[in-house]
Amino acid sequence: MAGFSLAKRSRDITRELGMVVPRTVAGLNESTGWVPASLRGVRQFGEVMLDELALTGFSLLGGNLTDRVRPLSECEPAAEELSALGIDGAHAEPAPLRATAVQRRRVGRLAYERMTFEHDPALPRTLEAEGLGGPARAVVHVCRHTDGPRPWLVWVHGAGQGGTEDLVLSRIGRIHHQLGFNVAMPVQPGHGVRRREWPAYPDMDPLGNVAGMMRSVSEVRAVVRWVQPQASAVVVSGISMGTPVAALVSHLERQVDAVGLYTPILGLNGMIARHLSRFGDGRGEFRELLGSPVVAQLTSVIDPLATDPAPPPERRLIVGAWHDRMAMREPTYALQERWGGQLYWYDGGHVGHIFSRRVQRVTERFLRSAIATNKEFGIE
Repeated sequence: MAGFSLAKRSRDITRELGMVVPRTVAGLNESTGWVPASLRGVRQFGEVMLDELALTGFSLLGGNLTDRVRPLSECEPAAEELSALGIDGAHAEPAPLRATAVQRRRVGRLAYERMTFEHDPALPRTLEAEGLGGPARAVVHVCRHTDGPRPWLVWVHGAGQGGTEDLVLSRIGRIHHQLGFNVAMPVQPGHGVRRREWPAYPDMDPLGNVAGMMRSVSEVRAVVRWVQPQASAVVVSGISMGTPVAALVSHLERQVDAVGLYTPILGLNGMIARHLSRFGDGRGEFRELLGSPVVAQLTSVIDPLATDPAPPPERRLIVGAWHDRMAMREPTYALQERWGGQLYWYDGGHVGHIFSRRVQRVTERFLRSAIATNKEFGIE
């Protein structure tokens, strides 16, 4: 039996890897603006293939999900409670951030601090009853100047990130040194230095995913409240899986001055369900659960489209990727229709925009404009 499972696993890996290039070509052909015989077209092909490789990894690492499907009946009590509470009622006021440890570190020329604090998100009763609440060790990476007040950027990373490499990939050094910002980068549960710690997030459990995002929102809110007294302005930004967190924080924390979303997603459970369909019928039960009205009720309290961001439209930025194969374009369109504000389309894939100098320029212009009216600390 073990030999059969191993052989099946090998066939699955071979099949999925063999589909990466055809799926890349098909995705680009379904889109517009792809000219294969050009340097730009080659770059776009590489970026879309990177998206497809990431999705393939998700498929292969997901294993046999049918053994771990939570019955719909177990989701119903939480769905009823959360939908009745709504966003403002479901997310409790965060406890003040009190650091339990601060370690000073360095990546190249960039000095930063790894700050640890205990945090309990005070989740709603039904999620607590499932063992999803309670305190956990939270972590935030901080780059700050010795003088003040300064503008602060609170940056929420995406899935699979949260390590010190984010300080390099996100060009935090330039934002810190050249634009003069202090930067706080909270590490989401289950990521970076928290990867092997409870709670696991994201998971294949819809209740766990909602609880994990609510916990992340609460931790980021605690960080925002910690930086606010020492800030001339507070900007909250998120990338991919960090975008719903940033959106919710910009709604719940009315002192936030600007918010930016990069390659946004609308719902983690929905995105997982969408991509499970490409990996055969064996995961149909799980896909049906994630796409059910009950899970839609459950996720209503982490829905970016239900938010009303505190910053005015001119201080809201949405960056979408035209050839995005992970989040696709729909979340960008939907959020732009709901939020208004600034919209920028990057002509590559979901992951590739991280390396784009054009997106970097858009980001820097947005950050400058977000603090332009502040007379105490203007940046020319």
